[in-house]
Amino acid sequence: MPNYIRAHVPGGSYFFTVALLERRRRLLTDNIDALREAFRTVRTQRPFRIEAIVILPDHLHCLWTLPPDDVDFSTRWRLIKSAFARAIAPGERLSTRREMKRERGIWQRRFWEHAIRDQSDFDAHLDYIHYNPVKHGWVPRAADWPHSSFHRFVRLGQYSLEWAAPVDIRAWDLE
Repeated sequence: MPNYIRAHVPGGSYFFTVALLERRRRLLTDNIDALREAFRTVRTQRPFRIEAIVILPDHLHCLWTLPPDDVDFSTRWRLIKSAFARAIAPGERLSTRREMKRERGIWQRRFWEHAIRDQSDFDAHLDYIHYNPVKHGWVPRAADWPHSSFHRFVRLGQYSLEWAAPVDIRAWDLE
């Protein structure tokens, strides 16, 4: 069971939104194997548990739980982003600033993070993650989106194939 927190403490659970710099691109789903490998590599070096995840063409949402003695999610995201960037061919538009810093123009520099407070907060973010492809109009049902932990939760009996998020979760805008 995740360790729910009120601040950044070791072993905490966190919700993240991470987005591409150019939101019209489909780099994440077009390069899903490279993204999966980036996650695998970083999890080997710096373990964490992915409680839930959804990968959309231009952004992703996930819930992580860190090890009991660890609070460093920022380094993990930096490593995931850079491993993904190294794995795909260049072709993005670069600003002068990014060119000077020798950065790829793939990811937004920052990510959105929320410390999970309790089981209700965890469950709400879990629903938000799994409903996101429907919210953005990619599919009519959460079960139809292939790049989601939704399918694992169906196998575990926690969601049905016809599940839809509660109305209050559907209205959230965490992008």
